[in-house]
Amino acid sequence: MAPIAVGDTIPDGTLPSFDENDQIQQLSIHSIAAGKKIVLIGVPGAFTPTCSMQHVPSFITTAEELKSKGVDEILVISVNDPFVMKAWAKTYTDNKHVKFLADGSANYTKALGLELDLSEKGLGLRSRRYAILVEDLKVKVANIEEGGAFTVSGADEILKSL
Repeated sequence: MAPIAVGDTIPDGTLPSFDENDQIQQLSIHSIAAGKKIVLIGVPGAFTPTCSMQHVPSFITTAEELKSKGVDEILVISVNDPFVMKAWAKTYTDNKHVKFLADGSANYTKALGLELDLSEKGLGLRSRRYAILVEDLKVKVANIEEGGAFTVSGADEILKSL
C-alpha cells in the first residue's frame, strides 16, 4: 500500500489510550479528527532514544504554540501496547496536551501505509517516523521520514506549515 499523502483522507481506526484517571479508552481517530485540526505523530517505538529525547519532546514543548495556531489534538501513535504507552507518557511530567495511543498490532500504521520492518534490529514490525497535519480528516502536510532519520517530522516543521 502506498503511504498516506497530502490530499488523502486519513483512515479510521480505534486505538487504546489511558485517560487522566488511568482508565483505558478506545479512541476513534475519525471521531477525534472530524471537523478539527490535529497532528498525528508516528514513532518507531516507545522509550527509544530519538523518539524519547527529540521527536516527542519537540511536540510537548511546543504544544501551547501549536494549540494557539489552531491545532485541536496532538496524538502520538506507536506500535506498542497501551500499558507501555501509558508508562512512556508518564515520563513526560510536563505534558499537558499530547495524547499517547497504542497500535499494538500495527493495524492503523498499516492502514496509513507507514509500516517499517525492523526485524533485523530485533524490533519486528514498527512505524516509520512521521508528523501528519490533518484538517477535517484530510491530510494537509505529510512529513514522513526515511529509515531512522529525524529531519522533517519535528514540531518545528509542523509549526512552519501553520
